[in-house]
Amino acid sequence: MTRERGVTLIELVMAITIVSIAATAVLAAMSAISGRSANVMVRQQAVAVAEAYLEEILLKPVANPGGTVTTRSTFDKVDDYNGLSDVGAHDQFGNAIPYLTGYNVNVAVSQSSALGGIAASATRRIDITVTTPTGLSVLLTGYRTNY
Repeated sequence: MTRERGVTLIELVMAITIVSIAATAVLAAMSAISGRSANVMVRQQAVAVAEAYLEEILLKPVANPGGTVTTRSTFDKVDDYNGLSDVGAHDQFGNAIPYLTGYNVNVAVSQSSALGGIAASATRRIDITVTTPTGLSVLLTGYRTNY
């Protein structure tokens, strides 16, 4: 008696069904992961925008060096930025950044409490709030002193 080798039609259909169910599960998981990864990118972009604004402000002195302030490009001290509200991110000269029009930026500068022996009158707290096109808000805080 000879034995025949191979797979029956039923075994083949079952194998195809199992492989397709596994592939569907893997693709669904990948789709969910990639859908959430865009949100991470939007958050990182908002953080980058807030960091750029904060760096610009921290480079300015606390004390008034004098001069006339009319636009953002002429801001010459930290307090000048208080109340700044940009609809769409802008560079330090006030020019809109084309691909960041959906990111709104608000700046609040307030007198902070004394820090490590530096008087409160010479200490500023800077809060940068960036709102993304999806409505997510990112808050970045920094301190500047007149040392």
